[in-house]
Amino acid sequence: MSDLLDRRLALFAEPHNRALLSQGLRGIERETLRADQFGDLATTPHPAALGAALTHQQITTDYSESLLEFITPAEHDVADALARLDQIHRFAYSHLDGELLWNQSMPCHLPSEEEIPIAYFGKSHIGMLKHVYRRGLALRYGKTMQCIAGIHYNFSLDENIWKLLHKVEGPADSKLSDRQYQSESYIALVRNFRRYSWLLMYLFGASPALAANFLRGRSGQMEKLSDDTYYLPYATSLRMSDIGYRNSAQSGLTPHYNDLQSYISSLAHAVSEPYPPYVALGTRRDGEWIQMNTNVLQIENEYYSTIRPKRVINSGERPVQALSARGVQYVEVRCMDIDPFDPLGISLATSRFLDVFLHLLAFEESPLTSDAEGAENKQNFATVVKQGRMPDLQLQRCGQRIGMQQWGLELLDRMIPIAALLDEQAGGTAHAEALARQRAKLHDAALTPSARVLAAIRENGGSFIDFTLARSSADAAYFKARQPSPAEQAEFEAMAAASVAEQQQIEAAQTGDFDAFVAAYSASTLIRMNDSAN
Repeated sequence: MSDLLDRRLALFAEPHNRALLSQGLRGIERETLRADQFGDLATTPHPAALGAALTHQQITTDYSESLLEFITPAEHDVADALARLDQIHRFAYSHLDGELLWNQSMPCHLPSEEEIPIAYFGKSHIGMLKHVYRRGLALRYGKTMQCIAGIHYNFSLDENIWKLLHKVEGPADSKLSDRQYQSESYIALVRNFRRYSWLLMYLFGASPALAANFLRGRSGQMEKLSDDTYYLPYATSLRMSDIGYRNSAQSGLTPHYNDLQSYISSLAHAVSEPYPPYVALGTRRDGEWIQMNTNVLQIENEYYSTIRPKRVINSGERPVQALSARGVQYVEVRCMDIDPFDPLGISLATSRFLDVFLHLLAFEESPLTSDAEGAENKQNFATVVKQGRMPDLQLQRCGQRIGMQQWGLELLDRMIPIAALLDEQAGGTAHAEALARQRAKLHDAALTPSARVLAAIRENGGSFIDFTLARSSADAAYFKARQPSPAEQAEFEAMAAASVAEQQQIEAAQTGDFDAFVAAYSASTLIRMNDSAN
């Protein structure tokens, strides 16, 4: 344990400080494709009974009209967020008309690229902006890649924690405000995440196989498990590998995480720097918008990062504007696969472990990073997503080889006092038990979700589609057996109706033309907007 971590844990072990540990916020975003009873993509429109995807705060669509996204409110206890996620699932299933929620990160059987529907958000300028942004994603990366689904885990510590640490640890001549100290502390957390996130891929990666037609004929290094399934024998998360998310234009984009301003500057540069292949395509084809602009990124959220420092934005703000104006408020962990063995896609035990892990990253020493370390971190992550269960796998730490298992166990050892402290505050032993589950996986790779998925696929005749279809059908039965209560049904119906009314109001009130709207957004001068473009 580092001296800094030791001191901080001692500080929060004091009874009057320990209560702060329960005041942070957790939120979950779960993406899931709609599929039909045969495991094919459902190309039907977003179910009207779920509300308007443009304005609904908890039920929307991501890239495709077929890709649902469920968003929980931020809660002090992640168990409450999961309870809300369960309610959303049960309400959604009451209106899916025989369709299933695909319970894997890698897609179901997809139609041709042309037939994959891009999410539609209505006739308003902001709705069309969101749609055009997605047209750009299709043009740049293909629609197939955009059908991959995941779990996003939103995490924040109570702001009084940062104020306390700033007061106790900040040098007397520090010129940082409390807000700036908080922002730089979250950036430090992000640096540590990039050092250690390979561990999450080993412990929770659950996409070692995929449907053959996802590859669109480019099987490459993949091995064939059956006529409709390809895999890599030691992979943990093909979703997070170059087989899943591929983005050549972004390969040279390496935002700096040594301070908030350099991170903002690198993204701001990417959204304003033309990329020659995109310039050659232009922004219109046959009079129709095909992408928002021809820059490396259309907007900041196009950057495919495993974690993002974030802040709730105001109407009309770009994400980097909000960060620059008011600092970092929370982090969004984006690398988690859907857990096919849990109907919600993420379990409470996994969430408890994430809390312990993220507290470690927040409280542990976080030295400034270099390009060399950045390359090392990237390579470790890439190695684990494709070869994580390989016996005696070696990674690189500060230029030296180290066994993945040894390093993982060292990290878990550093988490023991954190789990104990969180359990002491919350009551019970949930965090320590979650930690113990992960230790067992490091001792036995067969316990990892990726190994369990491969074993289950083999037991189901070697078909990824058949295995996932069976799991998705079982999940559907689980949720349908617990229909929403009358109060829950009324609440969700009211939210759906309110979202439709809000969209109609936006459409009725807008002025000007769409071209001017896009120009204003790109120039970051728009002052009336009801959403960001993603």
